[in-house]
Amino acid sequence: MTRKTLKVALLQETHRGSRDANLDAIEAGLREAAAAGAELVLLQELHNGPYFCQHESVDEFDLAETIPGHSTARIGKLAEELKLVVVASLFEKRATGLYHNTAVVFDRSAAIAGKYRKMHIPDDPAFYEKFYFTPGDLGFDPIDTSVGRLGVLVCWDQWYPEAARLMALAGADLLLYPTAIGWDPQDEQAEKDRQREAWVTVQRGHAVANGLPLLSCNRTGYEPDVSGVGRGIQFWGTSFVAGPQGEFLAQAGTDQRELLVVEVDMARSEHVRRIWPFLRDRRIDAYSDLLKRFRD
Repeated sequence: MTRKTLKVALLQETHRGSRDANLDAIEAGLREAAAAGAELVLLQELHNGPYFCQHESVDEFDLAETIPGHSTARIGKLAEELKLVVVASLFEKRATGLYHNTAVVFDRSAAIAGKYRKMHIPDDPAFYEKFYFTPGDLGFDPIDTSVGRLGVLVCWDQWYPEAARLMALAGADLLLYPTAIGWDPQDEQAEKDRQREAWVTVQRGHAVANGLPLLSCNRTGYEPDVSGVGRGIQFWGTSFVAGPQGEFLAQAGTDQRELLVVEVDMARSEHVRRIWPFLRDRRIDAYSDLLKRFRD
C-alpha cells in the first residue's frame, strides 16, 4: 500500500420500507459521500430491506436476488459515475434453494471487483440466519481495489479473531464489517450497555492485533418482528472507524441515519507494525489446536 491517506465514508441507515426506497436513500448517501471527497464507502449489512431473520419464513426468500442483478446494476452504475469504491451487502440467490449473505465490492466501476460470502452464520433468538444463509465458500481473501486490499467480513464474523487475522495474513490493508446488530428492547440498560461495548471492543481489538484500520457500519432504528413472536430489535447504530491501535477516528450515534466521513492515515499501519510486531512473534508452531472444535 503506497498511498498515505484515504478518505472513507460509512452510511448508517434505517430501513425505509422497500428495496427501492432503501436504494434511493443509498444513492443519496453515495452522492453526499462523493461530494465530501470520500473515495471508499461502506454500507450496512442487508441494506436493501428489513432485517428479516427475526423469524423463519420461506416467504422471505423472495427478498433474495442474483449477483449480478438489479441492485448490483444500480449501485455499480453509481460507483462508476461517482468514481467511488463501494462495499454493498446483499441477500444473494445463488440458485434455487441456495442463498448467501454476501458483500459485493465495486471499484469505481459498474463491474463487480469481488465478493465475500459471510462465513460465520448465527442462530440465536431474533437472529435466525442459519435458516436463510449457507455458510460462505470463498474463504478469507482480501479484494483488490484502487484504494487498497479490502478485508471484507460481515457482522457475526466480527466476533472471530481468526477471520480478521486471516484477512491480515493475506495482505489486507483495511478490515471492513457491514453489520446488523441491536438490542432486545426489553433488556435493562446495563445489559444494553455491556452488549454494545463488547461489540465495539472486540472490533477495536482486531484493529490492534493486526495493526490495521477498521471500518464497521451498522444499521439503526427499530424493526419489529413481523411474526409477532419476538419483541423486535432496536439496532444500535454506533458505526465507527478505528485506527491500527484501536483509536477512534469517527463514531456515529445510536439512533439515527448518519454519514460518517473521515480521513484515514494509511501509513500508520507500517509504523504501528514496526513497534508492535505481532506478526513476527506469532508461534505458528504451537497453534495446531486452533483447528479443533474444543480441547477435551
